[in-house]
Amino acid sequence: MKTLYITTCMFLVCFTSLWAQQKEFSPINTAVPSLSIAPDARGGGMGDNGVANGSDIASQYWNPAKYAFNYSKAGIGLSYTPWLRRLVNDVALAYLSGFYKIGQNDNQALGFSLRYFSLGEITETAPYEDIPYNRLNPYEMAIDMSYSRKLSEIYSMAVAARYIRSDMGDQSDEMIPGNSVAADVSGYLEKYVILGNSESLWTLGFNISNIGTKISYDGGGTSDFIPTLLKVGTGLLYPLDEYNRIGIYADFGKYLVPSLPKNRGNTEEEQAEYDRLKQQYNTMSFMTGIFRSFADAPGGFSEELREINVSLGAEYSYNDQFFLRGGYYYENPYKGNRQYFSFGAGFRMSVFQLDAAYLISTVPSNPLDQTLRFSLSFDMDGIKNLFR
Repeated sequence: MKTLYITTCMFLVCFTSLWAQQKEFSPINTAVPSLSIAPDARGGGMGDNGVANGSDIASQYWNPAKYAFNYSKAGIGLSYTPWLRRLVNDVALAYLSGFYKIGQNDNQALGFSLRYFSLGEITETAPYEDIPYNRLNPYEMAIDMSYSRKLSEIYSMAVAARYIRSDMGDQSDEMIPGNSVAADVSGYLEKYVILGNSESLWTLGFNISNIGTKISYDGGGTSDFIPTLLKVGTGLLYPLDEYNRIGIYADFGKYLVPSLPKNRGNTEEEQAEYDRLKQQYNTMSFMTGIFRSFADAPGGFSEELREINVSLGAEYSYNDQFFLRGGYYYENPYKGNRQYFSFGAGFRMSVFQLDAAYLISTVPSNPLDQTLRFSLSFDMDGIKNLFR
C-alpha cells in the first residue's frame, strides 16, 4: 500500500535503528530529515565535521560565517551522494553551493546553495492487492542564501534564509506537498596562537540552522517540526613544516526539537494525559519547541545528554594541494545509533578541487554503511587567471 511504502522510506531516511531496544529507543522526530545529511565530501570525510574547520565551498551548510574568511573572491561546487546504496539504488542527494565576496575590503560575502534529495521511485499498489497501479517520485529540496560579514579581524557572523519543500509524490487530497521557511544564525572565529615554535590557527564556530516554521502534509491538520540543529565546534591547524599541515577538529550537535510524549496507556488517566501532551505537541510553535527541547526529555537530564552528537575529524594537507582526512561520528544508541568512521582524500589545482569520502559503520546492520560522497569545486579566481 502507498502509506506503507512512504512510511518505510521515511523511516530509513530518518536513520532509525531496528536493533535498539524499543522501550528506550526514542530518537528526535522531524520532517524533512534530508536537511541533516552532510552534503560534501570534505566534511563527510572527517566524520561529518565542518563548523570550525576553515572556509570552503560547502560552508553554506556547515557555517556560512566562514565565507567572510575565504581568500578567494568567489567559488562554486557540486556534491553528489548515492544514499542508502546497500538497500536501494535510486536514492541520492545532490548539492550545489557557492559564494561571492563583496565590499571594498572583501570582508563580506554572499552565499547560496540548492539541495535536492531524491527518494527514488515508489510503487503504489491497490489496497489488499499486490498489483501496482501508480509510481511515485517523492523528493525533498531546499534553496537558501546567506550574508556573512567580518565584525573584526578575527570574528565573523552570518545569517541565512531558506525555502524548504517536501513532496511525497501523492497528488491526491490525502497528502499535499509541505512547505516551510527557515533561517540560520552562525558565527566563526580565527585566531593565530603560538604552540612551541610554530604559529597555529585556532578556530571556533557555531551554527543554529533551520530555525523555521513547522511543515504540514495535510493542509494544516497536523504539522511536524523541521530539524532545527545547534552545532558548536572548535579546531586547531598546526604546521608541521613549510609544506605539511595537520588540522584536528571537534563538533558537538543537538537538535532543538522537542521530544515526543510517550504513551504509557496502562490506565484511562495515563491515556488521557498522553492525549493532552500529544495535542500540546502538535499545536506547539517552533519557537516554543526550541526552548522546550533543552529540558523535556522523558528521561530527564541524563536523556538530554544522550541527545548530544559528537564528530571528531582530522585533515592532513601537503602544500595545500593534496589532502587526507579521517573522522568518527557518534550518536547515542537510543537516539538514532549513527556510529561510524569516515575517510577521505582531495586534490586541488589552481582552478578546481576534487574530493571523495567513504563511510564505514561501527554498528551492525547500519544502512549508512559504505556510503560514498563526491565533490567538485571551482575557484573563480583561478579560472579568471587562466584568461589573463
